[in-house]
Amino acid sequence: MIVALTGITGNMGQATLEELVKIDEIDKLRFLVRPNNKRFEKLVKKFKKYKDKFEIVEGDVKDKSACKKLVEGADYVIGLGAVIPPKSDQNPQSAIDCNELGADNLVSAIEECKVQPKYVHISTVALYGNRNHKHIWGRVGDPLLVSPFDIYSATKLRGEFRVLESEIKNWAVIRQTAMLHGNMLTDNMSDGLMFHTCFDAPLEWLTAHDSGVLIANILKSDIKKGLGEKFWGNVFNIGGGIENCVTGYDTLNAGFELIGGGGKDFFRPNNNAIRNFHGVWFLDSDKLDKLVGYRSQTCKDFWKEYAKNHRYFSLAKIFPKSLIRKCAIERLFKNYNSPKSWIKNGDEAKEIAYFGKDKFKELPTDWKNFKLLCESEDFENLKNPKKAPKLDYGFDIDGEITLKDCQNVAKMHGGKLISKKYAGEYQKLEWETQDGEKFFAKPFTVLKAGHWMNPIYKENVWDFDRLSKKDKIFAQIWYDSHDNDEDYRYWLDKNFVAKCEKLK
Repeated sequence: MIVALTGITGNMGQATLEELVKIDEIDKLRFLVRPNNKRFEKLVKKFKKYKDKFEIVEGDVKDKSACKKLVEGADYVIGLGAVIPPKSDQNPQSAIDCNELGADNLVSAIEECKVQPKYVHISTVALYGNRNHKHIWGRVGDPLLVSPFDIYSATKLRGEFRVLESEIKNWAVIRQTAMLHGNMLTDNMSDGLMFHTCFDAPLEWLTAHDSGVLIANILKSDIKKGLGEKFWGNVFNIGGGIENCVTGYDTLNAGFELIGGGGKDFFRPNNNAIRNFHGVWFLDSDKLDKLVGYRSQTCKDFWKEYAKNHRYFSLAKIFPKSLIRKCAIERLFKNYNSPKSWIKNGDEAKEIAYFGKDKFKELPTDWKNFKLLCESEDFENLKNPKKAPKLDYGFDIDGEITLKDCQNVAKMHGGKLISKKYAGEYQKLEWETQDGEKFFAKPFTVLKAGHWMNPIYKENVWDFDRLSKKDKIFAQIWYDSHDNDEDYRYWLDKNFVAKCEKLK
């Protein structure tokens, strides 16, 4: 049996490899790897006991011929490769090449195989865009409102859509949540990205280890008994469960406790964005756990193990907290990816996107004047999924799809269904958006997976202020963190410079 993988040198990829090498039924693990990849060379040394199982295809996913070599003759293909923040912010074209064009190449290669392998595509929680306490819980089928200027989310959205609309016979999409991994602190101390994390953002974490276990268990279960329609042809959210449902502040606090303080010692209320992030607690992340099992580690487990493996962080405890703040936090205020830098340099587009017009200057600088969600009296009630407010999807999201359902959902989006006949949830129909744009998509893609055509599917334009005024499905989430009278269009120009304009 041959299992082909992309993204093997990433954090999830390495954790997956750790588990796959133990599966006796796998004869070959075939990797798509760039030439002279130092991280892969280290992996080969680490797993030299299993090197006879390894097969290398040189190249990357933007190379069509390399993708064909990777998938030909494989039994399974696991698409783990992705360019994520901050690299996607630093080099947006690389995100397009990997997350979007790469996904297209991989799907096309599988479609062309005489005997198609089964395909597992790793997507992301980032597709859901910004969430706050008003709709802190979400599920597959929720509207996909990727945050303005987040090129990672936009390219992953387009890549996922390609998978869902493909001619692959056996596919599954897994939307990965925020992932805890061994490089958590070091990866976030050289860029302003951590200031994008809203203090009140809902984050459901999963460890890299458990992510690797999930992929291995999917394969083992399918090899042993076949997962059938319960898995193949479906979209899943994965996360660590309610024990791992925290806020952005909780996460920053846990990380910085390793160096002798807490979030309030090192951050100020106006350091971080107040919207335009991505994260949500999942109502349905237990589905795959019940099906194949993968959860074993909580956030507390992770940080305890992290402290044990990075004891040198504790040496910082001997230094004054003010010095650590100056050296570890304030030095990053000048970074191009930091909100403080945007404000200082007059980057109005990003200021409006991440704060709202003139909202930054209203933020307090003292924690005494800033109420954190995790410290609110209502926080425990918010953590009860049974009390989560329900969205109006325009149909019974847990029922069978009908032609009438498709018509109603299209109407709620401000558009309409053009097709008159319904032949099943995986047979494409023709739809029309509120802008009169026609497109084809499977009922499953639109109703069960939450996709609806808008400018972000074709270009880096975020037009949700305008669209939500007529789109009743979008509006339920978008106006949780945007004012009803906001009327901005956001886009990235040809040089990937952030722009926005007021429409009225």
